[in-house]
Order: sequence, then C-alpha cells, then structure tokens
Amino acid sequence: MKATAIANANIALVKYWGKRNEKLILPHNSSISVTLDGLKTTTTVEFSKNFHKDEFKLNGEKKSGEEAKKVSGHLALIRKMFRKKEFCRVESQNNFPSSTGLASSSSAFAALTLASVSALGFNPKPKELSIIARQGSGSASRSIFGGFVEWKKGFQAGGSDSYASELYPKEHWPDFRILACIVSEKEKKVKSRAGMKQTVETSPFYRAWLSAVEEDLRKTRKAIKEKNLELLGKTAELNCLKMHATMITTTPSIVYWQDGTLKAMAAVWQMRESGAKAFFTMDAGPQVKIICLEKDTQKIKQRMSEEGFEKIIESKPGEGAVLSNKHLF
Repeated sequence: MKATAIANANIALVKYWGKRNEKLILPHNSSISVTLDGLKTTTTVEFSKNFHKDEFKLNGEKKSGEEAKKVSGHLALIRKMFRKKEFCRVESQNNFPSSTGLASSSSAFAALTLASVSALGFNPKPKELSIIARQGSGSASRSIFGGFVEWKKGFQAGGSDSYASELYPKEHWPDFRILACIVSEKEKKVKSRAGMKQTVETSPFYRAWLSAVEEDLRKTRKAIKEKNLELLGKTAELNCLKMHATMITTTPSIVYWQDGTLKAMAAVWQMRESGAKAFFTMDAGPQVKIICLEKDTQKIKQRMSEEGFEKIIESKPGEGAVLSNKHLF
C-alpha cells in the first residue's frame, strides 16, 4: 500500500480567485493555466494498519499545525471515498520554495492525490483525479494534466462538473517560456485560501473581476490555439492586475507586492517599450513570472539580472502528474 507520484506546479494565465463553496473548493470562475516543467513535488505515500495517525514530512522536516491538518484532511477525504481506514505516512520534496507564490499547493495536492489513490490500489480516470485533487487545493485540479489546461468552474452544487482538462499538450507550443523572478523566499503572511475568502466578502471590485473573466478566458483560448504570444501576454498581465486590484481593495487590504515586485513589473514594461515581447503575471505572492518565447529568454534574464534578481527559474510547458518507482522512503 505504497506509491510515489511526481507533479509539476502550474501558473494560471487566467486566474482563479474566490470560491462559491469553501468546503468543496468550487470556484466562482473558470481558469486557464500552463503546467511548468521543472517546478515539481515528489510525494511518497504509504498506508498501513500499523500506523496510529497520519504523519507528514516536507523536505525532510516533520510538519504539524495547519500544513499537516490540510494533508490529513485530504487523506481523510480519500479514505472515505474509497472506503479505507488505514492511516498514512507521507513524505514530500519540493525542488522550489513553498508557500511563496509559486503555486506549490498545485503540485503538492496533485502528487498527494495520485500517490494516495494508487497506494490504495485504485486507478481512476484523470477527470476523477482532478475532482479529488481540487478538494485539496483548487489549482491542483489543473496539475493533474500537462501543457495548457482549463479548469471549468461548473454549476452543480456537489461539484461533479468542476474539474480540469487539457486544452493542448506540452508539445503544442514548445518555445513558450515562463521566467519566475524570485523576489522573496519567505512564506507569505496571508495564505491564498484566507485571501480569497476575504476578497469575496469585502472587495467592492470583486463583481467587476467576475464580469471580465469570461472575455479573458476567450482571448486566452484563442491565443494559445494560435500561439499568439502578444495576445496571451497582454491578457494574462491585465487579468493578474485585476485580480490584485480586488485584493488591494479588501478590508483590511491584502498587498503581496514588495519593492522587488514593482521593480520587476517596471522592467518588463520598459523592455516592452523597447520592442521586446515580454509580459508578466503574478499569483498570490511577490514573485513575478515573465511570459516570453525561448529565443528571448537570455536577453530577458540578462536584464533582470542587471536589475538585481539573483534567482530566475526558467520553465517550459511540462507534463501532468505521473507515478514513479523511486520512493522517498
């Protein structure tokens, strides 16, 4: 009753922000993302009658508190779904900073979901895996798949029609790149889940955000299909700024941006004024992700290095969650 899975993080090009159902993690709006090669979580799961409680380690450190509670809660959901009672040992490794705005929960819960159901001897279809992963972390529903992915918000109260599916495989746009400029590796003070709830409840701009999302989704599907970087980049950049506008206008305000964030944004705008095809997006955190093509990565990296960014992670479209025979324990 042991299995290991590897899942890549994804970066949303059209963001998911806000839930219509907190418990089932059902979003107010659909979203589109790209699964990124190289930002991965590896998770080994073992169920046994010899365990008296769930245990969770991340990067070699035993976890307790909220992190362990979320993992144990997801395991409880899976046990209930598959009618199992055994407790579980979980070990995970991230090869990138956790809880800093790099979508670590997307890869974490996608890997945990695939490893858990496989350890229990089940092999559900990707759609079912996406629905299960969604209930651990909304963005994890997208990391089950590779390439360019859309998570449909759904309309059913029980969430049966809220799941992700692949729009195009990673091979569709091989020269597409994301450059993640690391502003800070410190854990963010306001977690995404709490930030979303606060935004939905208090931001006067939230309805405006929802009213604009469908057009952003339409443009983004078209841009990906046609490999139109300018349309994709401009749409993703404006979508992310609209999302952060809803956060800034909550009570109290949620501001994830730091000095380095503003510096990176300004550098991207300046590069674009000089003719470079570079656009940015950000999740709930200070990191700035630059959307570009492979041929422009070196000059963009050079510019960002001159701006003082010492750590820049380059990613291309990656594969979905997969099983591995190399266990962590």
